[in-house]
Amino acid sequence: MRMKDSITAKLTETFSPVELDVVDESDRHKGHGGWREGGETHFRVRIVTAAFAGMSRLARHRAVNEALAAELVGGVHALAIEARAPDEPDPRAGRTT
Repeated sequence: MRMKDSITAKLTETFSPVELDVVDESDRHKGHGGWREGGETHFRVRIVTAAFAGMSRLARHRAVNEALAAELVGGVHALAIEARAPDEPDPRAGRTT
């Protein structure tokens, strides 16, 4: 199973998110620490789930890291996490790039 698929499956099973986006950003880190040929080393996760209601940002990140412990030991070098509850505003809304 590809790492992206494994991350998606575990987060879906653990948190039942209403939104989930798992992006392999490995190509943006070519030549940097932890990168390897074939990618699947650097990921960005955007997850929205009711399970995060009332949790601090730190607690949310710890919960995601715990759910993905095997992946973090098994080849994922970097994981950027954007985690929020459904009733919280999307910090990306209104951004211009």
